[in-house]
Amino acid sequence: MPTESTADATPEEMPREPPRWLKPTLYIGAGLAILIVVVGLLGRVFASQAVKTWTSTQAVPIVQVIHATEDTGSQSLVLPGAVQAFYDASIHARVNGYLKRWYLDIGAPVKAGQLLADIDTPELDQQLVQAKADLATAVANQRLAQTTATRWTGLLTKDAVSQQETDEKTGDLAAKITIVNAAKANVERLEALEGFKRIVAPFDGVVTSRTTDIGQLIAAGAPADPGLFTVSEVNRLRIYVEAPQSYSAELKPGMTAMLTVPEHPGQAFQAALVTTSNAVSVQSGTLQVELQIDNASGQLKPGDYAQVSFALPASTTTVRVPASALMFRQKGLAVATVGPNNRVVIKYVTIGVDQGPFVDLAAGLGVSDRVIDNPPDSIGAGDLVRVASAAAPGANAAKGS
Repeated sequence: MPTESTADATPEEMPREPPRWLKPTLYIGAGLAILIVVVGLLGRVFASQAVKTWTSTQAVPIVQVIHATEDTGSQSLVLPGAVQAFYDASIHARVNGYLKRWYLDIGAPVKAGQLLADIDTPELDQQLVQAKADLATAVANQRLAQTTATRWTGLLTKDAVSQQETDEKTGDLAAKITIVNAAKANVERLEALEGFKRIVAPFDGVVTSRTTDIGQLIAAGAPADPGLFTVSEVNRLRIYVEAPQSYSAELKPGMTAMLTVPEHPGQAFQAALVTTSNAVSVQSGTLQVELQIDNASGQLKPGDYAQVSFALPASTTTVRVPASALMFRQKGLAVATVGPNNRVVIKYVTIGVDQGPFVDLAAGLGVSDRVIDNPPDSIGAGDLVRVASAAAPGANAAKGS
């Protein structure tokens, strides 16, 4: 019979095993967690790479590409010209005095030798009177010396006087003759000055200025003397043009040019090239060209500002680009072009003609080159660039033509 302690004891509990579905669930959860971590890491790597790629792409400058044009035909050279009278004389007084009267005003046509004004010269008149009196005295002294010398020469033949005394009388006669000649020259000088009391026109023309009036003090040879009148021949005119050195070999006498002035819009006048200076100015690097034009109609005026157009044959093939494509570098004038692999190639060029908004290049660039318009100042050879769009060949280069 069992005891009480044995009767109260409970059977030992057996350990419970986990459900069969738990382990697979744990593995799946761990795998999912690892997958999420891996996906997140990969996303961050790809995002970082995308940012780097975008940043690198944005760092490459975007450029506008244009194409130059080739010019092989005739070219027009337009230069400013200064219109001047064929003859132009500022008339100054040669004697001191006061203006007595003037006869012609500005715009009046004149003939050579025509009287323009009279000058009153009281001091000069008195000097002439005195000079004539001095001449009369000198002539009287000469006659007396002549008589004396003749007498003493006759007495010398009779041994009545000495040779020394005769030589003295003869020498005195020679001195008196010299005094007479000097007095005559002084009278003639003053008479010539008297002729300058009459202000006359030096040639046929027009009075273009008058800077005097009745009663005005005339001081001949004053440093600030503006002159009394200006007479200009306006039936023929000269036009002076400063041509660039690059055209000095093409501008030759016998050529013709067309002239335009602001007061006659739409009207052109033909002028003939008569000569050049045959020397290039050191200061401006230009050749002075003289043209002449018949102005019998009087439509053109001296002092006009004119535009002179020369039609020149193209001696060489030139490449034209807009001025905005030029860069100024230490080695000289340059143009940035896009080469292989979108890398920048710097080409140094030589300007043939500067036309303002565009330039004709004589060397350094070809029409097949892809030219960068408005290149950044920081651009350099070998830089990577992105081409925004390619303009039609010569589209931008011809803007100024």
